[in-house]
Amino acid sequence: MSAGNDRTTWPETSPGYADAARAEQRVPPPEGPIYRPADRAPQPPDYGPPPAQMAYAPPGQRAPVEPPAAFAPPGPRGPMDGPRGPIDGPPVPMPYRPVPPGPARPAFDPGSPFGPGVAAGPPQAYPQTGEKRPRRQWGFGVTVGLVVLLAGVVGYQAVRIDRLDDQVVANQKVLAEAQSRDSGRIEGLDGRTTELENKLGAAFNPEAISTAALPSVFRVAAGDVTGTAFAVGKPAGGGKTNLITNFHVVEDVYNGGGRQVFLERDGKRYPATIIEVDKAGDVAHLRSSTKITGLVTAKGTVKSGQQIVVVGAPLGLSDSVTTGVVSAVRELPDSNGPMIQFDAPINPGNSGGPVINSAKQVVGIATAKAQNAEGIGLAVPIKVACDAFKIC
Repeated sequence: MSAGNDRTTWPETSPGYADAARAEQRVPPPEGPIYRPADRAPQPPDYGPPPAQMAYAPPGQRAPVEPPAAFAPPGPRGPMDGPRGPIDGPPVPMPYRPVPPGPARPAFDPGSPFGPGVAAGPPQAYPQTGEKRPRRQWGFGVTVGLVVLLAGVVGYQAVRIDRLDDQVVANQKVLAEAQSRDSGRIEGLDGRTTELENKLGAAFNPEAISTAALPSVFRVAAGDVTGTAFAVGKPAGGGKTNLITNFHVVEDVYNGGGRQVFLERDGKRYPATIIEVDKAGDVAHLRSSTKITGLVTAKGTVKSGQQIVVVGAPLGLSDSVTTGVVSAVRELPDSNGPMIQFDAPINPGNSGGPVINSAKQVVGIATAKAQNAEGIGLAVPIKVACDAFKIC
């Protein structure tokens, strides 16, 4: 059997098909699908008596099959059935039956929450107990709580930041005060360092002493003798310069009737004149027209242990500097008064050179050294020359 229009149809070859066709002609089909209650299910159709016993032919040939006695050709189709094709052929399309339009729907009414024409019921009332409150109120409470929590955190952080700012300001103030104190201490240390350096320099600074003394010291060439001379005091009249040396340096020229000697420095020669001599004190006064800065002479007495610098031209080597201390101030059998003994090395050519203390003052005139001994030098006190020539 096949289905069509939600009704049951039977093939034309089925027994009892004619009866079913006549029944369909008598009763017009209802509109729409057919619904039958379970207690009113359709009765099976009556197919009539069973067909006669079929006769079988011998093997190889079959006897014709007689149609059943109750078989009837199919009648005309009902009004709902259209023409049908062969069973094994392609399906024949069923006729299309349009559905009649229903009643028009009313327009949507925004004022009615349940649609047009439907009145809204009374608002739902929530009991005080026994039911949960709406979820929206619960979410609102959580949001308010989070906002309050964040506000508390922000306020706490603001207080902490304000306190940190106060601490930073206080620390900066303390640091500034400490830096100010340290600056004062550093300035004080710098002042003390400068003072100590000055005292140390005043105590003894051979470099400073020699730097100040060398421009005033010259090598003297008197005939075949070479010695040393140095300028002292203020310039003489006419812009001339007074110099002092040992008498034994210019003795040969002076005794020979000559009065001219030469001052040598940096490859240059400056003529000088022997003004007067003190043979007993072994000193001589020279004068040169060359302008030379004079050294300052010491006024006080010399004491043992004082540090000294000796400048001269030993063996003709100009601008030689040696240092030592005053060993003693003593009188010798062949001397005309006390002599200054010192341990600074000297050699021939140092005669007439200045012996200078730590205050850059001339305290003596290097004169001689002990033979067959080291570290024993002798100097005439500068006071002897100053008293004899009145030029200091």
